Amino acid sequence: MILLTGATGTIGREVLRLLPPGLPVRVMARSPERVACGRPEVRVVRGDFGDHESLLRAARGTRTAFLVTSRIGDDDLRFLNAAREAGVRRVVKLSAAGVLDPLADDAITRWQRRNEELWVHSGLEWTLLRPRAFMSNALAWAPGVRERGVVRALYGSSGHACVDPRDVAAVAVLALTEQGHAGRGHTLTGPAAVSAAQQTAHLGEVLGRRLRFEEMDADEARAALRGRYPREVADALVEKAERLRAGGKEEVGTAVPALLGRPAGSFRSWARDHAGAFGPAPAAEGETRPRCGTGPAGS
Repeated sequence: MILLTGATGTIGREVLRLLPPGLPVRVMARSPERVACGRPEVRVVRGDFGDHESLLRAARGTRTAFLVTSRIGDDDLRFLNAAREAGVRRVVKLSAAGVLDPLADDAITRWQRRNEELWVHSGLEWTLLRPRAFMSNALAWAPGVRERGVVRALYGSSGHACVDPRDVAAVAVLALTEQGHAGRGHTLTGPAAVSAAQQTAHLGEVLGRRLRFEEMDADEARAALRGRYPREVADALVEKAERLRAGGKEEVGTAVPALLGRPAGSFRSWARDHAGAFGPAPAAEGETRPRCGTGPAGS
């Protein structure tokens, strides 16, 4: 049985969708009611990284886990302690490509490096997935696109080999279900380095609209980010953008096509598939979501 964390997030949701039908899966979530999948073989249990007993309940009886942590702190260590006690043998960990950049020294990257070191020396089988930024980060531009036809971002001319989250999820499924990935790190990028200004142009072409790109300065970006994130995280994101400006995120890797046997998805393709998110906001309607099974961790 596979244990899946992060199933309500960008990558975990796609991993759950892509896992082979009939494969027993247990999903750990702080809010199980938010997990939707429509597959009876998937069981959802309540769990939190800050609650050791809930981690144990989620991990018992599983041998492979997909781990997504998002808070700077010790959630990886907490999960490792529970995984060892529960008998988990193999962990596929979502990390980030920035850990390999020797000049990246922001708080988020330092935390990600510590987590990688923890798993490398854990005594468990491990696989590290190191994606570049997700193409889906462009969804943050949707209100500006809808309301003013404007995209605002830092360093609009700097190339970024951002990756389609669906490709990251597809590689995660391989690592979870096939042999040959233990002890390996996969750096996952898109097929080309695309700047924010170029992404804006692609979006405009897909939407059939003339969009304008506006450059933000670092102070503007920091103020906007501090309205959404803790100060440490907001400042780290601005520091990470400095590596973008310096060309530190342009390199295109070969892991996605090598592992999936097809080209990595382009930003234009991602934009075409998500064009509806940038159009008029839909009227609120009652939502019907396919449900997973729920029940105790041992079920």
